Amino acid sequence: MITDVFCKVIRGELKADVVYKDKDFWVIKDINPNAPVDLLIIPVKHFESIKELKKSNFELIGRIFMVADKAAKEAGISDRGYRLVVNEGQDGGKLVPHFHMHLLGGKRLGPKLIKE
Repeated sequence: MITDVFCKVIRGELKADVVYKDKDFWVIKDINPNAPVDLLIIPVKHFESIKELKKSNFELIGRIFMVADKAAKEAGISDRGYRLVVNEGQDGGKLVPHFHMHLLGGKRLGPKLIKE
């Protein structure tokens, strides 16, 4: 059984502030937000990384953008804009070994995530 924190949330073993869910995705508030709106869009189906995605999953992963749009509208940030981020690997800043997307907004985010 896969035991990452997102799988535990989906199985009901850990609590999360869920803002949306359907049969394929859960959207939860990040417990360590980096913006006024910081949501995590998590596929119910476990993929540890982008490397594990197969052609058979393209439709599912394509839907993540539709879920992001819906979540942004519900959070009231759709009109002013938001950022979608996928961290991959250690150098990419990935902390949970479960493919997911961050939806950030609620303020002007600027042109970069990394300050040099």
